[in-house]
Amino acid sequence: MERTCPECGDKIVGRADKKFCSDACRNAHNNSLNKDNKNLVRNINNRLRKNYRILEELNTEDKTKTTKSRLLRLGFSFEYFTSIYTTKSGSTYFYLYDQGYLQLDNDFYLLVKKDLK
Repeated sequence: MERTCPECGDKIVGRADKKFCSDACRNAHNNSLNKDNKNLVRNINNRLRKNYRILEELNTEDKTKTTKSRLLRLGFSFEYFTSIYTTKSGSTYFYLYDQGYLQLDNDFYLLVKKDLK
């Protein structure tokens, strides 16, 4: 029985369990199957990475203050973060992995770094 590539329709030559005629066809097929989900995940991960880089750049001493306008000017998106921590006193820290921020009065933010040891 002659097998054909599900991506391009060419004849498959080689191992009995081979499903595609080439790596290019296998990659193209899998990329088209996962395109929508992967784009969503890729875009969110890129946004998280950018936010993380901004916090890391501003927070060189592991604890510092900055303004909301400075964060926004650098392209920070407040809707993307990896976790939330609420203290016993009710303060809410938003984290991107080990870099966090806490909203203070007058549009100031406290930037902190969590010790992950």
